Amino acid sequence: MENPRPEKVAIVEELDERLANSAAVVLTEYRGLKVSDLEALRRALGSAGGSFKVYKNTLVQFAARNAGLEGMVPQLEGPTALAFAETDVVEVAKVLKEFARANPALVIKGGVLGDSVISGAEALALADLPSREVLLAQLAGLMAAPMRNFASLLNALPQNFAYALSALVDKRNSEEAA
Repeated sequence: MENPRPEKVAIVEELDERLANSAAVVLTEYRGLKVSDLEALRRALGSAGGSFKVYKNTLVQFAARNAGLEGMVPQLEGPTALAFAETDVVEVAKVLKEFARANPALVIKGGVLGDSVISGAEALALADLPSREVLLAQLAGLMAAPMRNFASLLNALPQNFAYALSALVDKRNSEEAA
């Protein structure tokens, strides 16, 4: 058996690290896109917290197997580029979806979300989710609502007590006056 070249080993190690450290990876087919289109996509993904790189399918297959993502291997047919989402998966998915809408030559094949292999449709569905910031704000609102209700309940107790006391004083004053 032939020993792999050091360059290929280094690429597989880079892929191993990127697969382990990325929140998501989306596999795309880029056949028919111009170099200028790919550069525009790279810039858009970079501003969304992602990156885009073309690797040989055989090297990606090695890295996928190393990561326990054998389900990704069938998606590695034809020219494949990987879009890595380092932080915000939704923003990267939105950029890919918008770019694919404007450039039908970009095909979303599938990918990996966390430790799960996802289909192309599932990868595109990520773009329809609210952004991370919106989700965090919604979560904070849900967590704050019971606290607001409890605070208004606590505020209502002394207020109601004061109203009752005031009504009692008024009643006594009216009884004494009569």
